[in-house]
Amino acid sequence: MAVFVCFATKAVHLELVKDLSTASFLNALKRFISTRGKPSQIWSDNATNFVGAKTASHRDHIESVHKFCMADSIDWKFIPPRSPHFGGLWEAAVKTAKHHFYRAVGSCVLNFEELRTLVCHIASIINSRPLFPLSEDPADLDVLTPAHFLIGGPSSSFDEPDVIHLQFDRLDGWQRVTHLQQLFWSRWREEYLTLLQQRSKWRTPKPGLCVNDIVLVKDENLPPLRWPLARITELIVGNDGVARVAILRTATGEIRRAANKLCLLPIKDSTGSSSVLLGRASGSRVFSGVVRFRRCKVNQMRKTPP
Repeated sequence: MAVFVCFATKAVHLELVKDLSTASFLNALKRFISTRGKPSQIWSDNATNFVGAKTASHRDHIESVHKFCMADSIDWKFIPPRSPHFGGLWEAAVKTAKHHFYRAVGSCVLNFEELRTLVCHIASIINSRPLFPLSEDPADLDVLTPAHFLIGGPSSSFDEPDVIHLQFDRLDGWQRVTHLQQLFWSRWREEYLTLLQQRSKWRTPKPGLCVNDIVLVKDENLPPLRWPLARITELIVGNDGVARVAILRTATGEIRRAANKLCLLPIKDSTGSSSVLLGRASGSRVFSGVVRFRRCKVNQMRKTPP
């Protein structure tokens, strides 16, 4: 897969590529530009993984990419060789897409169409994560997502039956893709919500939930791309002055939930959820595509480059 990440919005675009050749990569870049528009600047790693240790082939690849980009007025820049920590923003996106993809697909064998459909589903899931409320109206539960910057609205999906508990070998083509998509969603969503709930040591007081905050409510039985949003209307404080229960307004009415079942949105939360955003936000308003295209395993989240 070729992973493209927007520097400004952290939106993710995934392209399925046949191999690691220069021609396949340029075709993937052309498909990306045709779908998402032409970026003004592209950052990537030093591309040694495209050709292994062959210096001459590496040089030919760099020259081919530069010629293609110069023809379209795209400024292509590379980070220093063997310095993946300079590309922390797209390393985070690679980890997000790859970590649970390996665990969901496992040893399953898919044809090209099935794999491409699954890759599109995964990109849609990643771009559906809520970032920030769209308004301060207490009755408004709409939130901003990376999909708003790509398609003008939240991600949507077809209503499909829950097949995650069925035996994989008994499913046909489209059901296999649905099974893997739902498996990826269940794994990735749990990790995402856990990152939103990371808190520092209790000895250091930090701001918690507040009235009128929009939160994500933990619910393990929701289909893909469904995020249960609610706005806090009241906090129930205990004898020690700590609010552990909240009354919420949802689209269907009022509910009461414990604080450990609620997750603040990542931009609202100031206790260290920047990793969930795939890096810190950039001040640029121009779409900047970031390409990550490799086979080796990413073991940890890298820091955002300066």
